Amino acid sequence: MEQWDKEYIDLIEPGYFRFDNNNQGQFVFGTVSGFMDCRYDKNKSPRKVEFSWEGTSEYDSVSGRGWFELNNENSISGMLFIHNGDQSWVKAVRE
Repeated sequence: MEQWDKEYIDLIEPGYFRFDNNNQGQFVFGTVSGFMDCRYDKNKSPRKVEFSWEGTSEYDSVSGRGWFELNNENSISGMLFIHNGDQSWVKAVRE
């Protein structure tokens, strides 16, 4: 992530983004965790997902939005936005 280093990303547990088949997902990094409402655009290339999310950061309620593009079968890149807060480029690889 552009905004946070690996030490912070893995502070509580290893940071991750997970996308489920039911247009939902979740993520954790640092003290931030969120549940995503996802919309997939599989008909364009590269494949893309846009999402809104709600969650917590150090016990405070937070929300935001974001998007990812599928770079290949094992990696994504995109942006995560925290409403009235930070934003960051994100790159992630499949575990």
